[in-house]
Amino acid sequence: MMVTRLSAQMYPLVLLCMLAALSWTWGPVTAGRSCSETRQVYADKGYSTNTAPLTKISGEHLRLCPQDYTCCSSQMEETLAHQSETDFLTAIEDTSQFLLTTFTQRHRKFDEFFRELIDLSEKSMNQMFTKTYGRLFTQNANVFQELFVELRRYYSGGSVSLTEVLSDFWSRLVERVFSLVNPQYQFSEEYLECVSKHAEQLQPFGDLPRKLRVQVSRALIAARALVQGLATGRDIVNKAVKLSAGAECVSALMRQWYCPLCRGMPSLRPCHSLCLNVMKGCLANRADLDTEWNNFIDAMYQVSEKLEGPFNMELAVDSISVKVSEAIMHMQENSVTTSAKVFQGCGNPRPASGRSRRSPNEPGSNRRPFRNYTPEEKPTTAAGTNLDRLVSELKERLRPMRGFWVSLPHTICNDENMATDVTNEERCWNGQASGRYLHEVAGDGLVSQSKNPEVEVDIAKPDVRTRQLIMELRVATNRLKQAQAGTDNDFVDSEVEEGSGSGGGNGGERYSDDWPGYGPNSSPNSKGPRNPQTPIKPPRARDRTATKRTKGRSSSAISLPALSLVYCLSVMVTAAPMWR
Repeated sequence: MMVTRLSAQMYPLVLLCMLAALSWTWGPVTAGRSCSETRQVYADKGYSTNTAPLTKISGEHLRLCPQDYTCCSSQMEETLAHQSETDFLTAIEDTSQFLLTTFTQRHRKFDEFFRELIDLSEKSMNQMFTKTYGRLFTQNANVFQELFVELRRYYSGGSVSLTEVLSDFWSRLVERVFSLVNPQYQFSEEYLECVSKHAEQLQPFGDLPRKLRVQVSRALIAARALVQGLATGRDIVNKAVKLSAGAECVSALMRQWYCPLCRGMPSLRPCHSLCLNVMKGCLANRADLDTEWNNFIDAMYQVSEKLEGPFNMELAVDSISVKVSEAIMHMQENSVTTSAKVFQGCGNPRPASGRSRRSPNEPGSNRRPFRNYTPEEKPTTAAGTNLDRLVSELKERLRPMRGFWVSLPHTICNDENMATDVTNEERCWNGQASGRYLHEVAGDGLVSQSKNPEVEVDIAKPDVRTRQLIMELRVATNRLKQAQAGTDNDFVDSEVEEGSGSGGGNGGERYSDDWPGYGPNSSPNSKGPRNPQTPIKPPRARDRTATKRTKGRSSSAISLPALSLVYCLSVMVTAAPMWR
């Protein structure tokens, strides 16, 4: 009886001891579990497993991951945190590769194409004018060469005013052509300066200089703006993808990507919503690029359309030879009237000596006048590259670039290697364990991250480098918008206005000189009083190298062929009409 009673009293105590023994033997369900999968993944990334536990250990040493039993040592956690930052930046670079490739390749293609167009335009002009006029052109070729030198310099980004370049070209050309259509006279440098100074009033080339200025300026401005815009886009992307991740971002990246590995679940990927919150927090400043980025892309697209239409670079450079030849023919046809006006305004020139006079029948003077190109003679670029095709390809690539930065978190998290599918929210890593992620997804941009549960973002302290990129985008967009209007904001006088005149300058300019038949407040182009505030055109600097004249020294003219030149000269000697 005593033994039975004792046994009954000790039964609960024995049971408790047995449970305690079992608990001591088994421990927590995760303790002592193998870490072989974690070690294998860690080794595959190129890291030594010397510090990797063979079985799960207590996680009290962890700083970023949940402090449960773990397969990661402190050194592993730190290493994987750095790896998470590398993976993040690599994901951004991979996602933005489309942008970088497009801007880099398109910049090279357009730049090569535009430069080749200018080269072919000059080559075609030299060939055609040499064939047409022979020695008469080659002796004056430097005038045309200098024009193309300046056009290239402008396109390459030089501080060049297209209006001044074209104005100077026509001023130099009117001197040469005026001498050529008046071979019976010799003109001093001062006399030819008088001719070019008043070319705006004379309009010896008719309206062709204005037409050429409008067409070439619009096309070159748009072409340069587009190529510069492509370079800016390339540089912006390069800078944006190289912005480093902050400490809070790195911690969040580690928690979502590598804490499952430390828990011994290397195949468990983060929940889609968790990934979005982490990415939106890490990319908050980049998302703020979105507005200016979209404006920039829109401006690029619109300039592309201009080049495809009214600002077509192919047509513009091809028209240089045509319009110059038409302008020279116009001056030939109106040489009697133009010369008479010049003689009235600049005085009578000295007759040329008998030796310096040229007969229209001399070699080089009986060639046919300048003419327009036939379609077969129009230049084509190497490999048959076509501007319309280049622009069309660029526009196709620009369209998907809108909204890139604000959609970047979604693009990264939609990658199956980065997060689970949005439909699989039950079997994913929620930041603590396997299960549904319960937090709401934050909005886009810096300000919206105040409620981000994963990344602590200081919304009162915008990133300085991102602000700099925003300013660069604004400057580039403004330049592109100016180009759409045919203007270059580097030069106020480069605006393509509907003016007229042979000098290619502003049609509103007037000069202070009093010409015969007009009072001090009138000009040949205006019967009414002149605005006294209208600026006086400054004297043009003489290019002695180009003109091969020295001050005070007269030059004997070279005759320019024209079918009716002999008749025109005989009439011109006796005719002296007033300025009209």
